[in-house]
Amino acid sequence: MTRHILITGGAGFIAGNLVHHWAAAHPNDNLVVLDALTYAGNRATIEPLIAAGQIRFVEGDIGDRTLVDVLLAEHAITHIAHLAAESHVDRSISGPAAFLSTNVGGTFTLLEAFRTHWLAAGSPASWRFLHVSTDEVFGSLEPSDPPFNETTAYAPRSPYAASKAASDHLARAWQHTYGLPVLVSNCSNNYGPFHFPEKLIPLTLINILLGRPIPVYGDGANVRDWLFVEDHCRALERILLSGEPGHTYCIGGNNEVSNLDLVHQLCDLVDELASDQGLALPQRPSRELIRFVTDRPGHDRRYAIDASHIREALGWEPRVTVSEGLRRTVAWYLANRSWWEPLLSDDYSAYLVGQYAGQLS
Repeated sequence: MTRHILITGGAGFIAGNLVHHWAAAHPNDNLVVLDALTYAGNRATIEPLIAAGQIRFVEGDIGDRTLVDVLLAEHAITHIAHLAAESHVDRSISGPAAFLSTNVGGTFTLLEAFRTHWLAAGSPASWRFLHVSTDEVFGSLEPSDPPFNETTAYAPRSPYAASKAASDHLARAWQHTYGLPVLVSNCSNNYGPFHFPEKLIPLTLINILLGRPIPVYGDGANVRDWLFVEDHCRALERILLSGEPGHTYCIGGNNEVSNLDLVHQLCDLVDELASDQGLALPQRPSRELIRFVTDRPGHDRRYAIDASHIREALGWEPRVTVSEGLRRTVAWYLANRSWWEPLLSDDYSAYLVGQYAGQLS
């Protein structure tokens, strides 16, 4: 069966990796990518697939109902993988309006458009709407607390987390009220290729390569469960193809690491791999670039995911350890300066200066 799949946010980090994964694994499916190409969307991420005719790319906003209606009808969409979102906690603190508009309003528009499209087609049982969310909707864990799972109560603590929690509730409500075949996933922190350099891992790597200070919030003891993006894409594939509508699936990497330990690993890996390739670094050892900066407001202390449900229900589990995944990620950034260097615009530099309040000099 040929599926007609719309991937929203497909020029971004996770969705861009999903586009590559799906095009390789399911070449007979018709893929349409919708992305507004905001600051974190990069057409270069998927340009080879566009040029090869493997996907159809449309620049546009998920909140544009007319556009979404046209896309669903014109391409006879049967499946939506909804990943388009404003996702950076720091930016949500300084400018929450965009998060409410995209994450809540945009999700509402997609759900309503897909519901209309689905009903017009006779409510096919095989169609799916996968809403991709985050573990941040669950709040913060103490060191001895058990990991989050599908029954954990919501307790969002940042504007970003609150906007994603609201969109999760919309997705579940549309499934319960209208019978729309909706699935929800909540993942832990992703890392890997094509990651915009404002998040911790790509920011650290690029600052090392440029000899710039590496910011670490507070004492660096905040803990995250790190999920290699390739593993996440396999999980989303499994959910979209075999998941049960109305169900939620928590996706984690089984890799809990503190921010400071993570930065130390990245510094050491860059030093090692750059040396192996004969590349000179502006500063060696790279650990000397680390700067502790004022913690951000409401910084959650720990996230962790219990992924036993998706393992038992769908047979998925992560394959990539954090040590292997970080090594692969560092190697990718070393080999792909042509992808990330154009992203270091004046606006990006001004954002970093403002975000860290001059603490990186």
